[in-house]
Amino acid sequence: MKILKRAAAVAVFLMGLTACSDSDEYVQEAVTAPSPFHGIHGITVTKDGKILAGSVVGRAIYEVDPESGTASIYEASPAGMADDLEEGPDGTLAWTAFLDGKVYARKPGGELLTLAEGLPGLNSLAWTEDGRLFATQVFLGDALYELDPSGETPPRKIMAGMGGLNGFDFGPDGKLYGPLWFKKQIVRVDVDSGTLDVVAKGFATPAAVNFNSKGELYAVDTEAGHVYRVDLATGEKALVAEVAPAIDNLAFDNDDNLFITNMADNAVIAIDTESGEARTIISGPLAVAGDIAVGDDGEIYIADLFALRSMNPSTGSVGEIARVWSSNIDYPLSISVANGHIAVAALTAGAVQILDAASGVSFQPHHGFTTPADAIALADGSVVVSEYARGALVRVAANAWDNRTDVATGLDGPAMLKLAEDGALYVSENTGGRISRVDIETGERSVVADNLSAPEGFDIAADGRFVVAEVGAKRIVAIDIESDEREIIKEDLPIGFKAPENVPPLFIPTGVVAAANGDIYYSSDIDVRIYRLRKN
Repeated sequence: MKILKRAAAVAVFLMGLTACSDSDEYVQEAVTAPSPFHGIHGITVTKDGKILAGSVVGRAIYEVDPESGTASIYEASPAGMADDLEEGPDGTLAWTAFLDGKVYARKPGGELLTLAEGLPGLNSLAWTEDGRLFATQVFLGDALYELDPSGETPPRKIMAGMGGLNGFDFGPDGKLYGPLWFKKQIVRVDVDSGTLDVVAKGFATPAAVNFNSKGELYAVDTEAGHVYRVDLATGEKALVAEVAPAIDNLAFDNDDNLFITNMADNAVIAIDTESGEARTIISGPLAVAGDIAVGDDGEIYIADLFALRSMNPSTGSVGEIARVWSSNIDYPLSISVANGHIAVAALTAGAVQILDAASGVSFQPHHGFTTPADAIALADGSVVVSEYARGALVRVAANAWDNRTDVATGLDGPAMLKLAEDGALYVSENTGGRISRVDIETGERSVVADNLSAPEGFDIAADGRFVVAEVGAKRIVAIDIESDEREIIKEDLPIGFKAPENVPPLFIPTGVVAAANGDIYYSSDIDVRIYRLRKN
């Protein structure tokens, strides 16, 4: 009997969708300008002059044309994930796949090798002139390794616990020079003896160094947004150029032209080392385009991974509230606005943070959450957090972040949260394929919509229907939770960027906002844009 009832329910559901398939009432419009990357990190210039830039989230290596200001895929997903990359003396291109914990190498003849694996946080690498290859773990580890360029023998650990040896380069003396991210220093390493000494200090957050053909050392400071020339004899640093913070890496071409990357601006920037002039070659208004939410003023807020942004829905203009490393935020991917507060969650960083919606003032991020997919502030000052991997909703007491209590457990991939006007809390269960209502006080929950394909962001429209991003089906649907009548608003949407194997399937959340006038906004994790589905 249960099987028959279930089959009948599914049949009715499918008939409803067919009858309302892909509504002609809605027209899709791009609201923000396009972005060239899914975040940008390492950069190198090959011997034949190709400018190559790497993306971790985008899982790709891009070739950048400095004349046209365009980018194209050079090494595609999934093997293309690159935090840093560099060409060896024989033309082999090697790169670090940060989240995958691997180092890949593409030989001149086209063969792809895996030189290291099982080392999460592989971050920076560099070749010596005679073809030796070295790489470090940073953030998810802290060690320096020598790699076999043939991939036949496992990596050899040289040293550990340095303090985050990030983007490094070999100097004319054969020693390795690089910044210690956490110690705010630039150091010199003898890779054969395993010794280290400090060359320069006093940086905010040094991210990478590189030598030009004259043997001069240049460094970038991600927190300060500064490019420096460093005197190796004295340790003194001279300011060469200043740009917006969140610089990640730098590289020289054969003519000593300097290029840097900026994570938050999705930018490659040319730096004139004589005049200090900074010329943006390519950039985008958004870096990653995660979850979105609407404020009381109608502004749409965007959790953009490397920045927290706002967008005017009428003009598409993008503003900035804060950016990583120069502001007190930690890689936001999800966002909600409720009870006068903006709450952001950092899925990969395990952090949750609250900001005052009126002033934009941010409070200290709090860590130790298990893959926090979303967070929302309640009227009493407490905060509810969805812990994706643990299958739980957690309530944090007002102004007491160590006071955490499970509201509900046993959820299937609890993702995005929404407070209704009556105070009811709803959560999309991403792997469970449903939206549930949860009683905040008792933890009792009930399913209000099921048979959904990987639901992520959702909102409650003015007519009371739930507007849901079914990311697994690449569509947005509107659901009357009383009758279960469903309307497919739009299909074949650019959502559902595939996650790496060791990352939660949610990865980059697709956000949805239902405007008061009936328009629907959503974030595209594939196109790195905000789109509007305008009601005719």
